[in-house]
Amino acid sequence: MTAPSAAPQLRRGVLGPLVLALLERRERYGLEIVRELSALDLVASEGTVYPLLTRLQESGAIASEWVVSDLDRPRRYYRLTAAGRDELAAFRGDWPVFARAVETILAPPNEG
Repeated sequence: MTAPSAAPQLRRGVLGPLVLALLERRERYGLEIVRELSALDLVASEGTVYPLLTRLQESGAIASEWVVSDLDRPRRYYRLTAAGRDELAAFRGDWPVFARAVETILAPPNEG
């Protein structure tokens, strides 16, 4: 029997900033976000992303609006707010320090 992977926990920890980074590039609708993250094996289902979008919206990091088109069904588009840009900038500043600390501890001991 193999040990469970830590990947799902790691993904959950960075999913919010990843969504903010996607929205920094351009507005997106929910399923589009799910598909982009799924293509990179960062989420397994919509059930992970939509509650996150709600939390990000409630915190003021993102905003949304419904767009109705004659060609397609109505879609809720999400965009980054100023607060979301600040949150993403803070994460980007913290990430290298955090990643180096984790690498320092996870590095195999030197064989001597």
